Amino acid sequence: MDNDLLTALVVGVPALAAAAGATLVLVRRRGGPPPDASTAGATAPASLATTTSLDAPPVDAAPGAAVPPGQDVVEELPDLEQARPLDVPEPVAGRLSRLRDRLARSGSPLGTRLLAVLSRDHLTEDDWDELEETLLLADVGARPSAELIAALRTQVRVHGLRDPGDVRALLREQLIALVDPSLDRSLATGPVARVPELDAESAEVDVPTAHVPAVVLVVGVNGTGKTTTVGKLARVLVAEGRTVILGAADTFRAAAADQLETWGARVGVPTVRSDRDGADPAAVAFDAVRTGKRTGADVVLVDTAGRLQNKAGLMDELGKITRVITREAPLAEVLLVLDATTGQNGLNQARVFAEVAGVTGIVLTKLDGTAKGGIVIAVQRELGVPVKLIGLGEGPDDLAPFDPEAFVDGLLQA
Repeated sequence: MDNDLLTALVVGVPALAAAAGATLVLVRRRGGPPPDASTAGATAPASLATTTSLDAPPVDAAPGAAVPPGQDVVEELPDLEQARPLDVPEPVAGRLSRLRDRLARSGSPLGTRLLAVLSRDHLTEDDWDELEETLLLADVGARPSAELIAALRTQVRVHGLRDPGDVRALLREQLIALVDPSLDRSLATGPVARVPELDAESAEVDVPTAHVPAVVLVVGVNGTGKTTTVGKLARVLVAEGRTVILGAADTFRAAAADQLETWGARVGVPTVRSDRDGADPAAVAFDAVRTGKRTGADVVLVDTAGRLQNKAGLMDELGKITRVITREAPLAEVLLVLDATTGQNGLNQARVFAEVAGVTGIVLTKLDGTAKGGIVIAVQRELGVPVKLIGLGEGPDDLAPFDPEAFVDGLLQA
């Protein structure tokens, strides 16, 4: 072997080195005898990247510099791991335009069936009963359904509506009134002025910014898509130009923190998590908020473990998380994630969470796959809390701000 040839010994699995982003070290001999065969074949301690010393200690040298014979030159190769390009979330505006097609595929009864009945030449009592049954099956709720039927009866009798266009306009008007466009559906994710009392209790009073992040706590039961919703909400905020910190306070489900971290990494959002399963979720939430304050983030999104509303211990723990967070920063939002397919059972969940966590907004998931769109009306009536976000599908950008008029138009054109 020629003495000027390149020799290197790298011990470890290349795939592991790439995964860890390790830098491979190359040892190049300049002059001197070739390495001893026994040395070259020796097994080095396992590591991601190691070097074996030859006859003389290696030295650093600039490219092209003269190196004494018998000396080794250590050169660093570029990282093997190529950084994954960040996703660019879709703009938030216009996302609800996809609702019409999604609702059409769900077979919503609030569209074609209501219009079909109202367009009949003569509406009998059986027809009105059919209308009310349709509303109840769509989970509108007994009281809102009765109000809507009474309003429709009056308008049809007074104006003698029969033209399909007039009937549709009347139904649209009444449904929008039930959904209540007057409710404030904006997300409180703007900067929050620093609270002197909270700073006095905090160990980190030297935060350079004049504000603390808006803290959004996301709660709900198992299976509603809560962690996924947090990840999608992070994309919504990034699309709006906000800086975000994720807090993985669901420490009981083994894959929850990994799942949340993956969502954040796609858009360059860091995740604060515990390094062990079963850690105190309140401590993780606290650390996430403190990290948000220290880094000057705009929003901290805290994911919590899915809880059954009839499990007193878990609900008490949720109360603890809320208390611990508010020692560091005020809660800007408490979003309850509900599965739209659960119908009236979702109302039972909403009542308990509202009592424990002070829910400020509802996120309805799986709204594209259910014929029960009336749950929007029912849950708002029950809690006096607006639906602020709805899930339109399984895509990463299928979370949209709720717009009452666009929602009703989607139902009527389904």
